[in-house]
Amino acid sequence: MGLVDHWPTRRELLVSSGALFAWSQMPRLARAEGRDPRLLVIVLRGALDGLGAVAPVGDPDWSSLRGDRALVLDGKTPALPLDSFFALNPAMPNLHRLYKTGKASIVHATATPYRERSHFDGQDVLESGLAKPGMTGSGWLNRALVALEAGGRVDPRGSRALGIGSVTPLVVRGSAPVMTWAPQKLLPASADTQSRLLDLYQHTDPKLATVLQARMKLASLDGAMASGDPMSDDPTLPPPGIARVRAYFAEAAGTAARYLAKPDGPRVGAMGFVGWDTHIAEGAASGQLYNLLGALDGAFAAIESNLSEVWHETVVAVVTEFGRTARINGTQGTDHGTGTVAFLIGGALAGGRVIADWPGLKPAQLFEDRDLKPTTDLRAVLKGLLRDHLRVEEKVLAEMVFPGSADVKTMGSLVG
Repeated sequence: MGLVDHWPTRRELLVSSGALFAWSQMPRLARAEGRDPRLLVIVLRGALDGLGAVAPVGDPDWSSLRGDRALVLDGKTPALPLDSFFALNPAMPNLHRLYKTGKASIVHATATPYRERSHFDGQDVLESGLAKPGMTGSGWLNRALVALEAGGRVDPRGSRALGIGSVTPLVVRGSAPVMTWAPQKLLPASADTQSRLLDLYQHTDPKLATVLQARMKLASLDGAMASGDPMSDDPTLPPPGIARVRAYFAEAAGTAARYLAKPDGPRVGAMGFVGWDTHIAEGAASGQLYNLLGALDGAFAAIESNLSEVWHETVVAVVTEFGRTARINGTQGTDHGTGTVAFLIGGALAGGRVIADWPGLKPAQLFEDRDLKPTTDLRAVLKGLLRDHLRVEEKVLAEMVFPGSADVKTMGSLVG
């Protein structure tokens, strides 16, 4: 393929399966401290059920809240204990291993400042780093790199942008140069996601809706919408479908790690995985969420193995636009919520902790009587990684990277 030098259009964004990768082509951070740190951000698009991923088994209201859908330590498929209060979804033994060896941490009851429940706006706030959606076309990670360059910490060579296939995630868009890569085979969006997009654009952009509908019909004719669809609402996710998801997650994450590991390669990156909008038949110890978390766990293994000698210099932050409802809905899934979890992995972490100011699960303790109440601002976590891992200055974080966040205290002691 040839080089493409242009901003992706809205049409490209919608007909692709979701933005996958972008790396700023800043060849390396200065080694004044004898360090060469890497940072990879993974966005789980669709909103992760934090309670289904990391269960508060020590909360007396947990089992009654979720009933037989609650992950427990003595269940048919037992949750993996993290500490005396929290347990990890059994689909994630690799993350559990990293946690036990101090190379992973989990931040629970966290969220961005966004308090509505729109995927589009939620992802905009998550990736822009601003308090409200639609206020900028740049992302917080790109602005952090601009600040590093201005401070003399980054060698700004390699300014040519590389764009292959998919859309650049907002989190790395901006004035710092960007290179992108995408796998040749992309996962299709689920039927639910496609129908929601179609409904939206039938009201706002009829011409785009017509194109989207035509593509959906073509996909159904060639079998892409058959039962093997990896993002199907089928709670069992048939083996051919989930095998494809696992392979895709591992390939994408492994390729990201190989780029970051190159001596003359980029040092920061961002990617996204779609499919986390589990309104129907979510499952926990089995089913759709379990399989997706298992695929993510495999991606973690691919990252670790492909980083090889630079694993000890790396932090990976896994974030999502918001959480899901605390209670299971009438279709055995969860709806758009608020508080959720963030996963942190990497050899540079001071891990082995679940970081949480636990809000409780009694009805009066839930946010708007429906969601896990967020008690940790996700920006505090991200500011901590940028300050202590990449050495972005505190003032720059508050004014340029996450504007208006001076009152959000940077979280310390995340990295070793």
